[in-house]
Amino acid sequence: MKALTNARVLSENGVRSGHTVVIHEGRIHQVAKNGKIGDKVTEHHDLDGQLLLPGFIDVQVNGGGGVLFNNAPTVETIRTIGASHRKFGTTGFLPTLISDEISVIEAAIAAANEALAAGVPGLLGIHLEGPFLNPVKRGAHDVSKFRALDDAAFEVLTKLKTGKTMVTIAPEMTEPKMIRRLVDAGVVVSAGHTNATYDEIRAAIDAGLSGFTHLFNAMSPLTSREPGVVGAALEDENTWSGMIVDGHHVSPVTMRIAIAAKSLDRFLLVTDAMPSVGWDGRQFELGGKHIEVVDGRCVSADGSLSGSHLDMASAVRNAIAMLNIDLLEAVYMASRNPAEFLGHGSQLGQIKPGYLANLVLVDDDLRVIDTWINGVSFSSH
Repeated sequence: MKALTNARVLSENGVRSGHTVVIHEGRIHQVAKNGKIGDKVTEHHDLDGQLLLPGFIDVQVNGGGGVLFNNAPTVETIRTIGASHRKFGTTGFLPTLISDEISVIEAAIAAANEALAAGVPGLLGIHLEGPFLNPVKRGAHDVSKFRALDDAAFEVLTKLKTGKTMVTIAPEMTEPKMIRRLVDAGVVVSAGHTNATYDEIRAAIDAGLSGFTHLFNAMSPLTSREPGVVGAALEDENTWSGMIVDGHHVSPVTMRIAIAAKSLDRFLLVTDAMPSVGWDGRQFELGGKHIEVVDGRCVSADGSLSGSHLDMASAVRNAIAMLNIDLLEAVYMASRNPAEFLGHGSQLGQIKPGYLANLVLVDDDLRVIDTWINGVSFSSH
């Protein structure tokens, strides 16, 4: 057993000063006041009174460390993305493949299978954002890659052997029975890049759709007579919505209205990060287009947003500043809520006995000092 001592531990009841977290075989064994941990601990690590938070979980991360999953759907790319985002507190992630050919999707799933088998730190599965989307709401996606969600596609989407497969679709481009088939096969289905009506989204939710990918962006808006995708997302109490809180994708006012309309525990922070995160470079290629980071925004030649230059630690800081919420609420949007969304709420996202020891240590400015995945520290990596 090893003990992380002298920490301010964030629990569901707030920050508890002068506490120790005991880790055994990759899981949290005990959370107790300093000096109350017994005599079986063989390692002690003094955290010097810093804040210990549950590790962040990012379900939408396209790249990092100079690599993009689409450009090289390999185990090494997944490993690089994980290592790059771990520096910013992300201890669980879904490498995200945006719309591409079926052969590339198959390669990405094969890479995720291999990486999961190899135990790549933090890897929880894969997110396939498209290509089953609506061209009207294409965003930065290549319309030429879009295709129907048919039986052949279903077979590909269900090839992940372990971990979670998340798929972003436009529900109006398929049928509720296909959504039900995917959900019954263990796939997490989310709506995004969609121009669906309220009724179409309701039918999708009834069929098992449980999420909304980057709420407000690339989806039909809430209007006076047609509630659209946004209206359906905010009305439904059981679905989750991802939000890119970078100050560029969505107005803070709009986000504050959203969390006033629906329980905060159904919102999760996502980065939609591109290769520039955790990398000194500021230019990269995305689907044949030149993308540049300008004033903290990833933009194409015509000025369109193309993913983000956001990391999870920054997203948490932004949520506190922009959404007028407290530390616990913002951190849970980055940890507990995405864990629940993925069905991992019983073992990830909180600092409690029995949970996996996925943790992040930060200073008072919420700058990351260290991370642990399954009890292993990465401060020296």
